[in-house]
Formats: sequence, structure tokens, C-alpha cells
Amino acid sequence: MTVAARDLASAARAAAGVVGGSPTAARNRFLRALAESLRENAEGIAAANEKDLQKARGLSAALLERLALPADDVNRLAGGVDAVAAQNDPVGEVSDLRPMPSGIFVGKMRVPLGVILAVYESRPGVTADIASLAIKSGNAVILRGGSEARRSNDALAQCIASALAEAGLPAAAATVVNDGSRDTVGELLRCEEIDLVVPRGGRGLIERVAREAVMPSLKHLDGNCHLYIDASADLRMARKLAVNGKTRRYGVCNALESLLAHEDAAADALPPIAEDLMSCGVEIRGCEKTRAILGEKCAAAAEEDWAKEYLAPVVSVRVVSSLREAIAHINRYGSGHTDAIVTNDQSAGWRFLREVDSSSVMVNVSTVFADGGEYGLGAEVGISTDKLHARGPVGVEGLTTQKYVVLGGGQTRR
Repeated sequence: MTVAARDLASAARAAAGVVGGSPTAARNRFLRALAESLRENAEGIAAANEKDLQKARGLSAALLERLALPADDVNRLAGGVDAVAAQNDPVGEVSDLRPMPSGIFVGKMRVPLGVILAVYESRPGVTADIASLAIKSGNAVILRGGSEARRSNDALAQCIASALAEAGLPAAAATVVNDGSRDTVGELLRCEEIDLVVPRGGRGLIERVAREAVMPSLKHLDGNCHLYIDASADLRMARKLAVNGKTRRYGVCNALESLLAHEDAAADALPPIAEDLMSCGVEIRGCEKTRAILGEKCAAAAEEDWAKEYLAPVVSVRVVSSLREAIAHINRYGSGHTDAIVTNDQSAGWRFLREVDSSSVMVNVSTVFADGGEYGLGAEVGISTDKLHARGPVGVEGLTTQKYVVLGGGQTRR
């Protein structure tokens, strides 16, 4: 391991102790200063981002969409930072304090994780999001963005550094690493001083982090999100949710990739949805029953289509015979990210919520609401499809853990 990686991790470890012990006011002062700096420098950040976009023209449309950070989006980032500042501070919160027969009181206290490493591609806005969440939750963070966003991240790093200085927090509390070397990532993944790694990017990056990291990771591989149209569904609602989920943005993990329809609703539901999707340039790949309904509008789906995260204007469509079959399909082919049902049957909705094994499960809502801001988190570190220690959009509380605290009055054990 190079001295640089070791020094980064060691400095972050020392800074984590300072941030974790700092008063709420100091951490909120950082957040307010960061939001103000983002607003003041929005045009400059957007100009730096435009240079990144110019250099990255050969990337896929999905990556270019994630890379873009215009001034309006910078201002939205600032709003997210303000929202994080407004949240209650979880650090030091004691819960479940209860008396034991011995006379002692046992409870749990919420504490920071320590040092977080974020490794991500494109998505320069992640730099500000994760920095704000990490500091609010009392952690230090090392931010390693992709080389395609180097100029954007440099501009954001200046805002973070000035906000840390204004709040009187150590510079190493939030460090942006922008050297462009894959070796640096590998070395950081072997640093035992780091407590958690959060990878955000393509499957190759996620698999590399899972393979090489010596610390726990918080990740999701794919976002194969489903919408199931139940037999009792309001078909106008189903049409609206399907089109919004698929066409709002193609290159995001909460976009709708698979549409399921109960056979009693399919003949009425699918044609108008297909018409809307095709008018937006979306390709439809369906099962035999779907093709019998849609005809030439629908290409034949292959087995791999059912598990595919397209991140593109393509959707798979399947007709199922029951709610049970829909749930089984989702649990087999889904990615555990976000899945939704359209139904007027309350019992069907609750069964879907109970039995679909995903980090977000929805009734009569578009899948694109699976987002930290929409969940009231202000921002998110990412969306976890792991089951430990956090699941779904991860905000401030997801970057903390708990320890037992015991209070007494001199009790001794026999």
C-alpha cells in the first residue's frame, strides 16, 4: 500500500474522532456553509461540468445523463444540503432505555460508523450529497469520483473545503480524491482504518469493490424495477404510473424496467400504455400473451430480458395469471431495488408489500419515488439492496450504528 492511501485513511480516522465528538451546531454550520457555497458557485460548477461533458462525449447516453450537473441541479443540491441540516441529529440519541430486575438500566445509543469511503462513477452531485450526510452523522468521508467528472468534483471539493474551514472542522473530515488512478481505489479498499465503503456505478465497479474490499460495503448491483397491474387496478392510474416510471429518466436505478399485467386486465391496460411508450420512443419486448395483444408493436422477449436493467428506452412486458405469479416473477428476476403494484384491492396491496423481497415496495406509486429526497432524507448516500445494515435509500441514520449503554447506581453481580 502506498503512503498516500495510508495517510489519507489515517487522517480521516483522526478527523472522524473530531467530527463524531463535535456539537450538532458545528456540523450544521458546515452544512449551511456548504449550501451557501454551492449556490454562490453554481455557475462555476456548471461550467466545470460542461468541460467534463465535452471530454466525455464517447460515453453512453446513460452515463452522460448521470454526469450532467447544470446550475439548476447545483441549486437543487444546495436545497438537499439544507434539508439534511434541518434533520434531527441522530448522534448520541438513546432509545429503549429500560430497567432490569438487577436495578440497572439498559438502552441503545446511536453513534457514527467512523470513516466512510465512497467510490462512484459520473454523478458529481454525489460528492456534495455524501459529504453532507457523512458530516451530519458524525463521520469522516473519503470521496473518490470517476475521472470523467474530475473538473466537476474539483469545483465541488473547493466548496466542501471552505465549508469545513468555516465550521472549524478538520479538512480531512471530507477529502475528495481526484487522481484518476485505479490503483488508488484498490489501496483504499485494503485500508483497515475505513469502516464502510459505498460504491455507486456500473456492475463492474460494484463487483470490484465487493471482491476487493476488506471493510463492509453498502451497495446495489442492478435496478430492475417492476410495476404490476393487478386485476382490480384503475387502468388510467396504471397508464400514468407506467409511463412516468419508464420515461421520466432512463439512466437511473429507480426507472421502470419490467411491466407485469394480470391476464384479466392486460387486454385493456396494455394497448394504451404501449401507445404512450412508443410515442416516447420506447421499445417493448413481451411474452407470447403480450404479443398476442400488442401485435407488431411488441418484439419477442428473451429469457434474459426479464432480469435486465436496460437504463435505456426499452421495457419488458409479461402477462401473468395471478398475484402469486407476479410476486414469484419479481422475486426471481428482480434486483431487490423497487417494485410497485397498481390495485384497488387492499388485501392484494398488503400481500404485495409483505411478500415482495425488495428494499422499497409500493402501492399505487411510481417507482421513481424511490429516492432519498422523496423519502424525506434530504439526500442519500445510495440505495442499498443489501439487508445489512441498511436497506433502501440511505440517509443520515443509515450512516450510524448503535451500541448498548448501561446505567446503574453501583450494582454488582452475584
